[in-house]
Amino acid sequence: MSDTPDSAVRTYIDTHRAAFLEDLSAWLRIPSVSAQPEHDGDVRSSAEWLSAKLRETGFPVAEIWETPGAPAVFAEWPSDDPDAPTVLVYGHHDVQPAAREDGWHTDPFEPVIRDGRMYGRGAADDKGQVFFHTLGVRAHLAATGRSTPAVHLKLLIEGEEESGSPNFRALAEQHAARLAADAVIVSDTGMWDETTPTVCTGMRGLAECEIQLYGPGQDIHSGSFGGAVPNPATAVARLVAALHDADGRVTVPGFYDGVTELTDTERALFAELPFDEATWLRTAKSQAASGEAGYSTLERIWARPTAEVNGIGGGYQGAGSKTIIPSSALVKLSFRLVAGQHPDHIEQCVRTWAEAQIPPGVRHRITFSPATRPCLTPLDHPALQAVTRAMGRAFGKKILFTREGGSGPAADLQDVLGAPVLFLGISVPSDGWHAPDEKVELDLLLKGVETAAHLWGELAAALR
Repeated sequence: MSDTPDSAVRTYIDTHRAAFLEDLSAWLRIPSVSAQPEHDGDVRSSAEWLSAKLRETGFPVAEIWETPGAPAVFAEWPSDDPDAPTVLVYGHHDVQPAAREDGWHTDPFEPVIRDGRMYGRGAADDKGQVFFHTLGVRAHLAATGRSTPAVHLKLLIEGEEESGSPNFRALAEQHAARLAADAVIVSDTGMWDETTPTVCTGMRGLAECEIQLYGPGQDIHSGSFGGAVPNPATAVARLVAALHDADGRVTVPGFYDGVTELTDTERALFAELPFDEATWLRTAKSQAASGEAGYSTLERIWARPTAEVNGIGGGYQGAGSKTIIPSSALVKLSFRLVAGQHPDHIEQCVRTWAEAQIPPGVRHRITFSPATRPCLTPLDHPALQAVTRAMGRAFGKKILFTREGGSGPAADLQDVLGAPVLFLGISVPSDGWHAPDEKVELDLLLKGVETAAHLWGELAAALR
């Protein structure tokens, strides 16, 4: 355990709470919507605002890093301990589109505080969770009497995460030497719920493809030619039907090669979470759970690879009937990957499998989008234990463990830097990421500040 006095941290946070929230509100007023070109100037203003605020916080280095798209912000605060480990914090300063007419009760870019919550686009995703690090490092210094952090502290705050991070990997590769770290902290995630603090230990990767099938040179009469020439719509249907077996397992040969299986300990930790399947199904707007046999719902969405049909089409889609054999059909597939799987291997396996399903006389084209690799930190990793201890000190209760079923750019940092990725987030499902009335719970936001204040000492001790 680090020697940061817990009471001194809380006192410092309480003293500076009002100014912290005022600054966060000012940042939220900048509509840094990366997906809308008319807000390009706002995304740049957001980067400039953050860079200036980080220098004001005490970071001796705070720079704007250009990309072919939106700018990122890099900051660095070296420790005066030359043997201190280096930690990189990742987040993003761009936000999702938002407008009052979407269903917001107030202007999404004019933050308001009601009932202990701050409402505004980016309050939770991700400006609030980035910004708690500014007060956290100051509380760390004030409580310990240090003039520099206990770790060599770096921040990389992206400007295109809500647009799919198209330039992020290239940015990380370009600046790999300056981003080098012993551990990466991702503050773009959340907890189980308001009363159950949790640490995420991994995220799934993602591979996506579109398979287009071509039959006749044009739509042709099903009476004149049906039953005598291959139908690409039928071929797509058979391909989709062949994707899973009766137990819900993906049938693509080689798909499960290298998969890191759940341990009994991990399954027991998942089972500790207060999961109610009926409530989850209501959230999923679904009537029944389904998936790979032998695994719980949480295990399926967090720790097992999947194949999903995202879209399928071909032939006549209008009212009534049109008796044709269509000239083409397509299916869009996505594959969520877990630790031990590599997108390049999955792509080759899917290509080989799909080509074997396609009948003679049907031409095809398979197009894969850029992929995201999975990331997973072992439960016994010293850095993960440091994050858990820091969070436990802030919340005063046992910290449980989750994973994320989705994907993000964190795996690129793990891949490029060769450093473990840890997740520190305080957002909860009710915060409404990407939805109207996005908010952050102020008590939890300040717990994030407190966790960050303890974290640097904990990591300095754990990573030596």
